[in-house]
Amino acid sequence: MSQWDGKSKGTLLGYKIFVFCIKKLGIRTAYSVLVFVAFYYFIFERNSNRAMFYYFRNRLGYSFFKSKAMVYKNYFTFGQTLIDKTAISAGLRNKFTFEFDGVELLHELLAEKKGGVLISAHVGNFEIADHFFEDIDFDCQINLVTTDREHSQIKEYLESVTKKSSLKFILVKDDMSHIFEINNALSNNELICFTGDRYFEGTKRMTETLFGAEADFPAGPFLIASRLKVPVVFVYVMKESNLHYHLYARRADVKQRDEKGLLKAYTQSVESMLLKYPLQWFNYFMFWKQPEK
Repeated sequence: MSQWDGKSKGTLLGYKIFVFCIKKLGIRTAYSVLVFVAFYYFIFERNSNRAMFYYFRNRLGYSFFKSKAMVYKNYFTFGQTLIDKTAISAGLRNKFTFEFDGVELLHELLAEKKGGVLISAHVGNFEIADHFFEDIDFDCQINLVTTDREHSQIKEYLESVTKKSSLKFILVKDDMSHIFEINNALSNNELICFTGDRYFEGTKRMTETLFGAEADFPAGPFLIASRLKVPVVFVYVMKESNLHYHLYARRADVKQRDEKGLLKAYTQSVESMLLKYPLQWFNYFMFWKQPEK
């Protein structure tokens, strides 16, 4: 099932080691530590190994041995994105370059003065987007709709050593009060960002096909986005070589109140990104529905 407990892997000591390497030895030296970290996960993380092998072998159709190799490479790539995020937040933004494909869509969206909805996924490294938006004169407040289930010790440590992000967070609450915060942000011509690929047990979900197999997706982002009468844009920040990032924006061309059509457009968009960047799928659980045994 495509559900997630809301907590990322990693320990406080692990994050401290990476921050030390980044600040004292450099970003690329920090990458070298990942050779051992990725190997550890490749050997001992049975559940995520099984999920990632299934993705490469059964959904992308790679050979057995290539799929095994890609699982290791995926862990290494994920570690790089975490290092990059920490380095950029710690003031090393000038070490990175970027290009933006579709920035005009976001400028047009803001010009309509209705606010807008961005939908991303756990692919690439979207959380660093605000650091690049500053360089392209993209003056807008982005509100990330999220939960607050990260390990508190890790959060407190990272906040103590990194620059505060300009992203604002709207926390999903059981009393649904986050809906009022979303409406307030839109009325101020701000952007609302959802990730559309993880749900929690007990929440409403929708089913759609991704890479030829059915998976469940959280219904909330697609129900809300399809009813708000504001433009919807799919956004991704994908890592490329030599400390370079490629930011993509694609407008969702679907009818209002058609949440199923919006979800279908979303899965097609995610597929197109992963065909270009297959290593940057970062959902470490069995995402697709499994046949009954």
